[in-house]
Amino acid sequence: MSRRRLFALFLLVLGACQRSSSEPAPAAPASEAPADTSASTPAPAPSPVAPAPSAKNDAPPPPAPLPVCNSEGSAPLEAAQRYYDEERYEEALSCAAQAAALEPDSAEAHAERGMALSALNRVPEAQLAFAHALAINPDEPEALLGAAHLYAVNLSSSREHDELGLLYSERGLSRPGQPPEVVVQFALISAMAFNDLGQSSEALNRASIVLAREPHNREAIYERALALFELCRFSEAKEAFSALQRDPEHGAHAHHHLALLLEREGKWKQAQQHFDKAREMSPEDFPPPPLPTEEAFRKSVADAVAALPEDMRKDLEGIPVTAEELPAEADLLSGAPPLSPTILGLFRGPSLGEPCDGTETPCRSVVLYRRNLARAVRTPEELQEQIQVTLLHEVGHLRGEDDQELAARGLE
Repeated sequence: MSRRRLFALFLLVLGACQRSSSEPAPAAPASEAPADTSASTPAPAPSPVAPAPSAKNDAPPPPAPLPVCNSEGSAPLEAAQRYYDEERYEEALSCAAQAAALEPDSAEAHAERGMALSALNRVPEAQLAFAHALAINPDEPEALLGAAHLYAVNLSSSREHDELGLLYSERGLSRPGQPPEVVVQFALISAMAFNDLGQSSEALNRASIVLAREPHNREAIYERALALFELCRFSEAKEAFSALQRDPEHGAHAHHHLALLLEREGKWKQAQQHFDKAREMSPEDFPPPPLPTEEAFRKSVADAVAALPEDMRKDLEGIPVTAEELPAEADLLSGAPPLSPTILGLFRGPSLGEPCDGTETPCRSVVLYRRNLARAVRTPEELQEQIQVTLLHEVGHLRGEDDQELAARGLE
């Protein structure tokens, strides 16, 4: 089996096992375009009885010295590649390090070192190795592929990680003369990153590139299904997710999305069955949502409005702030591209200072979605916080800010 093909298999297996989430984070409140939001788990507080570490002890211990490369008569770089193919990553790292020492300007040697470090989950060192390789040769294919995979798949999902992984995968995808199997690998990583960034049309395109060559590639099938859902192509998404219900890696997410689709059709009992199945298959990914009653949710929204600063409350005078169960299809399809079905809130109408057009009265309104908000959090306390953040986001749109400006202020 060729080295590139082996790396392709490793990529797919590792992607299924280590990707922090195979679906995008719950969609943020939206105006004319969805903005990503992700609820991150806070780091555990340090023990109150443990003494604060000194600056001297903050640094991690240095890694153990590498063994001498046993190249078995071949060049160190060739030995590193052979050991990597055999999944003997410590030996691969040893030989790659020797290759880089002998040829410090070899981008391929530094890329090989980065791949071995990544396989050993030595992430900071892998990042530096890939950066070193790409500083020497920005088009080094294995460095691009390894870096793209590291940022878009291995590391926890964040806008910065996904954007950087996407830059690497798209650069690799655009290079002429790439072997078809390598094109597939870059396209798959791009599909994942585009979906995580909420750019579903591009994700659908990249997944199609993979499926044109590998029709049964389960990762690409899942990314296609997810993109169809986000693009509000609901009947196609339903068919695509139905085919993944028994998939060992994506079955729970397939059931969850089928539940979301059935919920939109008003088939509440069937939807709950799929929600329950998703929770049974992956309780960590799909905990029970802290869903308040409709009355309690309306009160929480009213409390959030009352807690706004005075200038924001003044801006909202005459603008209704309402609570709804789920986004209406007409709202989702009101612009291009469509809004995500999982948006948390929506501002309708022109921003302050712009004239109202049409006959709708009032011409501006804000709505928050009970079910989507409850599924974006884990506790009632987090729900109240997310309601407040969503409201601030929508007031930002009322004042004319776009999603990028709001994200820069921490209001994704």
